[in-house]
Amino acid sequence: MTASAPLVAVCQFAPTASRGSNRARIAGLVADAAGRGARVIVLPEYSSFFVDPMDDSLAANAEPVGGEFVQTLQGLAAEHGAVIVAGMVETADAGRVHNTLVAVSDAGVQAIYRKQHLYDAFGQTESDWIEPGELGQASVFDACGIRFGMMTCYDLRFPEVARTLVDAGADALIVPAEWVRGPLKEHHWSTLLTARAVESTAYVIAADHPAPIGVGLSQVIDPQGVSVAGVSAGEGIALASVDPQLIARTRETNPVLRLRRYAVVPRQTS
Repeated sequence: MTASAPLVAVCQFAPTASRGSNRARIAGLVADAAGRGARVIVLPEYSSFFVDPMDDSLAANAEPVGGEFVQTLQGLAAEHGAVIVAGMVETADAGRVHNTLVAVSDAGVQAIYRKQHLYDAFGQTESDWIEPGELGQASVFDACGIRFGMMTCYDLRFPEVARTLVDAGADALIVPAEWVRGPLKEHHWSTLLTARAVESTAYVIAADHPAPIGVGLSQVIDPQGVSVAGVSAGEGIALASVDPQLIARTRETNPVLRLRRYAVVPRQTS
């Protein structure tokens, strides 16, 4: 690791239907990760509140950005000198909610991403409860000399999302998730994370829920597709460096971003 390569952490834990318990658990994880040197700390999708199966309690427990959950993250970021990325259930219109990611520093919210591809697959219908985010500008933020881009869970199956992030200058892709278990789902998760890293010549930093609902396997993958740190099926924390020199060398050797001949253009679907 070079002196300019910051440590990032992925924190794998199981959010519950208790918002207070989730905040307390996050405080412990952030303190642990920051105490081990992490300067960017990534928590899973739905970290503020989670219930399985989804129901009306999502809307009842949704918060605005800037509410108690984000205020807690900002306090933790200030206390530990880190940027924290976490998924939250955000207030929306018409009884639905947004599945939202926030990146928070001691100065406040640095970036917001609202999940665009909803999990209407494998027998699930996330769109019954979630309002999709609007298409538009990529969600990126800068920390420790690295540009990070954000996407959520099912977005991983759509390489166009990663393309929009690297086109916005991202060196590392953050993927909070609740990757539901099922046949071959562990294989899909690890394969797609690796593919996004290789095709983007970027780090991929992914935090999932543990078993029995999620597959676990939170990990950090380098721009060459090598998993350099990870967690197995249970709760835990993994740390790795994000080395800008490795990103530069990889992109010089494998200039796929420069050699691309197609751009990504959003399209509206019903």
